[in-house]
Amino acid sequence: MLSDAQIDALANHLVEGLIGRGAIRPKADIKALAACVIELMAANFETEARIEDEAERMAEEQARLNRGLDADRLRVMIKQRLAEKRGFTL
Repeated sequence: MLSDAQIDALANHLVEGLIGRGAIRPKADIKALAACVIELMAANFETEARIEDEAERMAEEQARLNRGLDADRLRVMIKQRLAEKRGFTL
């Protein structure tokens, strides 16, 4: 997961890049716009981390019950299904 400083830098780079290319014309203060992007990105990373943790837990449980399962493959499949179920794009 990215640190807060990395998320801040990425969000500011994104906003500045979009403005610089003329892709957007902000109607609000650039710092306020960047703050919104930071909030959205942080929430997105947090949701992904929760899905990853739940998939890890479920895969380990199933691997303990069924020794022949590939836990890594199972984890990926569970993560994809959890994300789909929650309407989250990985």
